[in-house]
Amino acid sequence: MYLLNLNMAQQQFRYSNAIIVYPLLLVFSIWLVFWYQVRIDSGIRHFGIYPQKIEGLLGIFTSPFLHSGLSHLYNNSIPLLILSMALFYFYNKIAWRVLFFGMLISGLLTWVIGKSGNHIGASGVIYMLVSFIFFKGIIAKHYRLIALSLIIIFLYGSMIWYVFPIKDGMSWEGHLGGLITGFLLALFFKSKVAKPEKYLWETEAYNEEDDPFMKHFDEDGNFIEILPEDEIEDESTTQREMNYIYKESEE
Repeated sequence: MYLLNLNMAQQQFRYSNAIIVYPLLLVFSIWLVFWYQVRIDSGIRHFGIYPQKIEGLLGIFTSPFLHSGLSHLYNNSIPLLILSMALFYFYNKIAWRVLFFGMLISGLLTWVIGKSGNHIGASGVIYMLVSFIFFKGIIAKHYRLIALSLIIIFLYGSMIWYVFPIKDGMSWEGHLGGLITGFLLALFFKSKVAKPEKYLWETEAYNEEDDPFMKHFDEDGNFIEILPEDEIEDESTTQREMNYIYKESEE
């Protein structure tokens, strides 16, 4: 059981070019859209989320690719790249589903709870990734995923303040929607996630009487270096060697 879990973990945490390529393409796409917005059609920035308006539902899919300015875009690009790389490495089998449903649900929550205005930017997706990676690592109880959760909270823990309306012009509703969405997805996705590594004695099939190591202890807990069956096996081996030598001498 331990070897099986270890092999599954090794397959789960295996490097591939997709871990770098997909996040880079994701970030490149929002920069490409921003270039189009600045150079060709600035009107596309109005395709954001307009809460409680039917026409604003389109922004659920388009708003993460739209940004108000270069500073807004830059501040979102680095965390999006880092977090998506972590997602594709540690959760590669569910990464695309997390991104799709994360964008969909967080955008829908923003549409429901947001105040009037045009909500744009990838920050909702970023908050979703922070929330998912943190809570999923704690729930999964795998030591590597827990370590990743601690790193995430160390790097981005201060972001929690921006789920409250403390800054004018910032879509705190999008941040809150992303935070809630990440937590929900961490609860929902249970399969294809690395499981805690178990030793043989932690499994239900473990039988202490069949454990070769435990056989070296008597009823009082004293350690027995050489077991009787080991002596018999050594004697049998010695006898076979002597017979072999004797046979060679006869020849």
